Amino acid sequence: MDLKSSSVNEMESIQSSILQKSKVAVITGANAGLGFTLADRLLSFYPDIQICLACRNKERGLTAAAALTEKHPKANVHVEILDTSSVASVLSGTEAIRKRYDHIDYLYLNAGIMKVTGVDWNYFWKGLLSSRVFYMFATGEGLLCQEDGVTEDGLQCVFQTNVFGHYVMVKELEDRLGNVSSTEQKPSQIIWTSSSASQAKNFKIEDFQHKNGKDPYSSSKFAIDILSVALNEKMNKQNVFSHSVCPGLVMTNMTYGILPQWFWTLMIPLLWLLHFFVPSMTNNTENGTEALIWLSAQDPMTLDPQTKYMSHVNVFNKSYVAKSKMNINPELAEKFIQELDQLNNSFQLKLKSKVKN
Repeated sequence: MDLKSSSVNEMESIQSSILQKSKVAVITGANAGLGFTLADRLLSFYPDIQICLACRNKERGLTAAAALTEKHPKANVHVEILDTSSVASVLSGTEAIRKRYDHIDYLYLNAGIMKVTGVDWNYFWKGLLSSRVFYMFATGEGLLCQEDGVTEDGLQCVFQTNVFGHYVMVKELEDRLGNVSSTEQKPSQIIWTSSSASQAKNFKIEDFQHKNGKDPYSSSKFAIDILSVALNEKMNKQNVFSHSVCPGLVMTNMTYGILPQWFWTLMIPLLWLLHFFVPSMTNNTENGTEALIWLSAQDPMTLDPQTKYMSHVNVFNKSYVAKSKMNINPELAEKFIQELDQLNNSFQLKLKSKVKN
């Protein structure tokens, strides 16, 4: 081997070693909104971090990656196609992620949907002129008329996209989380994007897919909180820690798509007024990602798994992180993760059967 070839091999080995030691963040729903801003801020805080944008749309994912590398020329950004509403897509996407990365420091489970058909205007006008106005805008409780559907996998769409698809991801990436090296103790964080709309009254373990309820989004977000607590019980021993985050009311394309443009034009003055009284009115993605970024800098072993971390803003629009106790029943958490394991196992058996045939 000549010196030139030797030098190239050595450089490749050094680069590979550097990549193995640098932090890795996988973000679902990363091509826009909170996910995109999160990736941008992570690259600012950790210039050497490797970012995996797990997106269901390849074109949008590549556009997002190009925008990130234009702003951060030395950034290491990769796009992986992964749609949490499809078990097959999650399995193929996680297989590719496992081949690319030997460890994952941050698994941001951010993708989500909320199918809104309209507004309960009667509730809106009554709430607007009552003491419930702050609660109504902070949680959306009773304000939005929602619908759900069924995926190609035969599951409720909101449940599979927001909850189950992410759980399958965790299971498939388990050997890339936590103590992946016998010589180094590296904690990994699973960080869920939950919501203030998470309400226990909208979740029933007997109907965890929320086939019969009227608020599938709220149910899915409470399911996320339950699952986060349950994962700590299962995975803390392997140095994996799970936490829930509420980004507040963030104005993204998804938010604007819920209601007509004229409505938001009328509401802007009220939203800014509420901003002085409701700390969770974060409005923009920069403020909304505050708790997500804050968690990346914490020692997860010192954090309470029963605490939800909230992105808030003060009257001067300065963002900060607040804490909210969840008090999830451990028995409910254990029961729920058992149900998800059974569901996951059934899909694994179906897919193995298809491969054999």
